[in-house]
Amino acid sequence: MIVLFTDFGADDLYIGQVKAVLAHTAPDVPVIDLLHSAPNFDIDSSAHLLAALYLRFSPGSVIFAVVDPGVGSARDAVVMVADGYWFVGPDNGLLSVVAARAQATRIWRITWRPESLSQTFHGRDLFAPIAAWVAVGQFPADKLAETNALQVQSSAVDRQRVIYIDHYGNCMTGMRAAGLGSDAVLQVAGQELRRTKTFYEAMPHEVFWYENSLGLVEVAINQGSAAQSLGLQVGTVITMLK
Repeated sequence: MIVLFTDFGADDLYIGQVKAVLAHTAPDVPVIDLLHSAPNFDIDSSAHLLAALYLRFSPGSVIFAVVDPGVGSARDAVVMVADGYWFVGPDNGLLSVVAARAQATRIWRITWRPESLSQTFHGRDLFAPIAAWVAVGQFPADKLAETNALQVQSSAVDRQRVIYIDHYGNCMTGMRAAGLGSDAVLQVAGQELRRTKTFYEAMPHEVFWYENSLGLVEVAINQGSAAQSLGLQVGTVITMLK
């Protein structure tokens, strides 16, 4: 299975080109569109979002992860296996949270460059062929060089900020909810928010926080947009008061 995680936009022309490359080399491998609206150019938020999402797939899956504002620069391109999951993408911090939380990793720099390589579309020309070869079991060892660690590293510490806003206006944070009590109070945009288990426990149009389906703290309004009502955006700071 190849899983696509990008900021390319589902309605733009980029994903179709990536899928064409994957279909050419790995025609029998299922391709899953996980997300194409990762926060634009926001590597740190996307790294925490990726770390929360990939475990929903089976070990052995190949995660094509590309949020790459530095495409064409000197940043490395890598293949990483972390606790049995394969990742292909830029070494710009996007894979760093996954690596920091994994029990075991191996990392290879992609030394190969195709004859035709767009300076602005490594997703299609560089990462997609590598991901396809890995997915069909043709590990391209002759195109890689093993390395000890990612060049751009991060810690496993949670991100106390909004990292993603869905079309409902629910605001996902980079904070894992495990260990937070039922009486934990969160402060955002000058408001103190109580915890609920589900939307139905909140009054209509009440702002609250809950543990979402990925295990992350999420700010929401029952039958409304938390982002619009509170003026939240990706990067807004979240404070846990108790």
